Amino acid sequence: MIKTYIGLGSNLGDSEQILREAVEKLRNLGVVIVSKLYQSPPMGPQDQPNYHNAVAELHTDLAPLALLDELQRIENESGRVRLRRWGERTLDLDLLLYAEKNIINERLTVPHIGILERDFVVIPLLDLDPELQVNGQSLQKLDFVQHSTLRVLADQSWAD
Repeated sequence: MIKTYIGLGSNLGDSEQILREAVEKLRNLGVVIVSKLYQSPPMGPQDQPNYHNAVAELHTDLAPLALLDELQRIENESGRVRLRRWGERTLDLDLLLYAEKNIINERLTVPHIGILERDFVVIPLLDLDPELQVNGQSLQKLDFVQHSTLRVLADQSWAD
């Protein structure tokens, strides 16, 4: 089994329920452990609702592109709506990390671009592994970790 991390986000519809259903579908792909559930301000245009964010640690046998295909299938099954770049969406699933591999191709970049700049990704990752490093960078030591704007909505039992 390969350890992967999947970023989950939603700010349209019943976001908590949408994310809970996405976690259930991820459980069909392997063993899942989830972070706390957070609320974050939008990264892009500010004229949209706040996001619900979490990270799932997924242990799976799927190859990277097969996993990406499954994530996109889950997004589509959830009625994914993406109206504009960095805009509102019903469900966003991002393959953040795939073991310790670096992957760059036309469909997938891992580690996910911008991972070290987004508190709504790093803080939930630290819930799952406080010692986690990305490309040799300790996530705990990132400046914004101490000054995060995230608000905890639920502990790690939210997806049970």
